[in-house]
Amino acid sequence: MAGVDSMIEIGENITYKEVVKIAKGEKMKLSEKAKEKIRESRKIVEDYYKEGRALYGITTGIGELANVLLSKEEAKIFPEKLILSHSGGAGKILSKEVVRAAIASRLSSISKGYSGVRVEVIEFIMEMMNRGITPVMYEASVGASGDLAPFAQAMLVPLGKGKAFYKGKLMEGGEALREAGLKPIEYELKDGLAVINGSSLITGIACLVIEKTKNLIKNSEIAGGISFEALNAVMKAFEKEIFEARGFKGAILSAENIRKLMKGSYLYKKQYRVQDAYSIRSTPQVVGALRDALEYLEKQVNIELNGAADNPLFINKEGEKYFTGANFQGTPIALPLEMVKVGLVNLSVLSERRLNRLINENLSNGLPGFLVAKKGLNSGIMIPQYTAAYFVNQNRTLVYPSSVGSIPTAADQEDFVSMGTNTAINSLEIIRNCEYVVAIEFLANRQALELRLKIENREIGEGVKIAYEFLKSRVKFIEEDRVLSEDIEKLKEIVEKGEIVKEVDKKIKLK
Repeated sequence: MAGVDSMIEIGENITYKEVVKIAKGEKMKLSEKAKEKIRESRKIVEDYYKEGRALYGITTGIGELANVLLSKEEAKIFPEKLILSHSGGAGKILSKEVVRAAIASRLSSISKGYSGVRVEVIEFIMEMMNRGITPVMYEASVGASGDLAPFAQAMLVPLGKGKAFYKGKLMEGGEALREAGLKPIEYELKDGLAVINGSSLITGIACLVIEKTKNLIKNSEIAGGISFEALNAVMKAFEKEIFEARGFKGAILSAENIRKLMKGSYLYKKQYRVQDAYSIRSTPQVVGALRDALEYLEKQVNIELNGAADNPLFINKEGEKYFTGANFQGTPIALPLEMVKVGLVNLSVLSERRLNRLINENLSNGLPGFLVAKKGLNSGIMIPQYTAAYFVNQNRTLVYPSSVGSIPTAADQEDFVSMGTNTAINSLEIIRNCEYVVAIEFLANRQALELRLKIENREIGEGVKIAYEFLKSRVKFIEEDRVLSEDIEKLKEIVEKGEIVKEVDKKIKLK
């Protein structure tokens, strides 16, 4: 077994944060308490099998074939046949980070002791992951009776089949196991269904969405702060009394962050106008709504990670211990993800509108058009705004709610599916697009604030100053036109890694 130092324990309460750590490479182990519960539910499976009971997905087929009773001999080979038959996905191969998050989510669910899976299966998958094997998982899933196709593809690898990445190379599953010093296992009763059922791909991606969105929100608030400074914003719009009077938690926190960033700014001493456009003064309300939606998603995800997302369930109690239902259904995570998608798109729209005000001399309160000298000869930050507009437009396409697009499957036995996997995958794409838009706002920030301080040398906010100095150290001032694509890519990576947020947090802790 791999070393156990600093391993994340699966089976007890975990949060999205632990899943993100596993996605990024941390190792796992199964808790001793969980092992006891898993063995208890496994005994129920074996006892009922010996009694000859009809058990969904164990002694019967699945989906529309649930009414087909299997012989005891057929039931023994059914788990592997189930994995083979369900490996019918296609499309893009999901990233290593997404696959690890998804599998960690699945392992957490079946470690609760309700799935009837064997301890040995869970520990083997953990060890496979701990040794650096990442199974191939395709994107296509309806996110209903589990993310069945993606997980079946991944769960071929413990059998020595399918494909996997190991040490940076794509290879056959059996070869990856051999290279890592492991031998294939066999799936027994219920094992095959347990490792593929449940909306764990949706949940794994949602864990990554939460982490990435939290980082993006702070980047957006910092970019907003610099834009406010460069545009001579009216700071009264961010006073805490305004937000406390309405009461939304997310808006209160966003406004507080803006005040921290702007503390010490000359704009608190001089007010240039009565009030600003919505893209400036409603920033806390819009970004705050995303914060509130994200809090709901986090709550739902943490429940899902610690619940039994499977069918059937085997619960150790008096009387009937076998229960069939629909705890695999992806809607409880898909709906809050849809809310977060909308909030993210609004964040990108707000950022692009602030960008537009910075470069439009009719709206920038005295800054030169496109933030450059010798207009006409130079175009300055004209085309980057086109690029931001492209990403915003793409976001508006991706935000369509996939979760209202059910297409019945399994000969109408599964006649309502969540389509939440599309929601989750699109969420990651929207975040990527948002990172580009905020990066372009940062590009304009760097140029605009230097120009503003040349016009009017004055004190700027404490947090804004930290972020501005960081930007100056990474991006050169545009005296004459140059290729800006490299600057945008550099800033996008800075946004994604949270480098500016970390720099600001050294002195001013944002919430």
